[in-house]
Amino acid sequence: KVTKITEELCGVKFSKSTVSDICVELDARISAWKNRRFDDKKYPFIIVDALVTDVRRDHAVRSTGVLIAYGVNEKGYREILGLWLEDSETELGWTTVFKELKARGIKGVDLVVSDAHTGLVNALKKQFQGAQWQRCQTHFMRNILGSSPRHRRKEIAGKLKLIFTATDKETARKLSHELIADYEKTASKAMECLESGLENALTVLGLPERYRTRLRTTNLAERMNEEIRRREKVIRIFPNDDSAARLIGAILAEKHDEWQEGPRYLDMTEYWDFKMDEIENKTKVNNDTNVVSIAD
Repeated sequence: KVTKITEELCGVKFSKSTVSDICVELDARISAWKNRRFDDKKYPFIIVDALVTDVRRDHAVRSTGVLIAYGVNEKGYREILGLWLEDSETELGWTTVFKELKARGIKGVDLVVSDAHTGLVNALKKQFQGAQWQRCQTHFMRNILGSSPRHRRKEIAGKLKLIFTATDKETARKLSHELIADYEKTASKAMECLESGLENALTVLGLPERYRTRLRTTNLAERMNEEIRRREKVIRIFPNDDSAARLIGAILAEKHDEWQEGPRYLDMTEYWDFKMDEIENKTKVNNDTNVVSIAD
């Protein structure tokens, strides 16, 4: 394919051996990038997502999960932390991802944003204990509306948006209780879905307001998936795992470099002040508790 395209565009025909040599060099660069060390840098926010692509393996076309992790570092810049090819999006696959990120030196993870894939959430709880989980509000809304009667979806969607854009958790809970009371008979499955997943979808409301919009969904990852899909269409079926990792890795590495040279994704000043206040409040509570214990 490369030979045909370059001949049509440039009038130059590359031999298979030349293309192979280029691939070997590219593989080395991508491998170095996706296995790089983080040297104990802090990544307060991590966003994870997956897409499925077709790869030819064992004389058959297999659906293969491409697991991708994104991070916002302590200075507020986006980074693509790596990609992993797995047979499917399972707990074992995501455990591999999170273990490797920790082994490569990632520290200070406070919030992980993802869809509500059971295997992913289980792996997250085991590997990043203490980190909070934000359920993607976009996917959550789709889940709720997918369980709603067609003629009710528009009005329910409008009320869900009010819940997710509330200024605090108490307001969001109040609005959700009202929504559930109004539709528990006419859209019972949708209201059960809302009630069971609401708290994890409101985690972001515990952060300062300026950080909520960009961390309430996996939109950053979804936009990157679109970039990958646009180029993947040319291939349709990857001939092997290496070719999938090569193309997708090259796209991600290029975007990663672009983000490092571009503007900061988030100004982290207010966040670190927020964290300091949080630590001081915890310390004060612990000290007060110790004083009471001694007095008793």
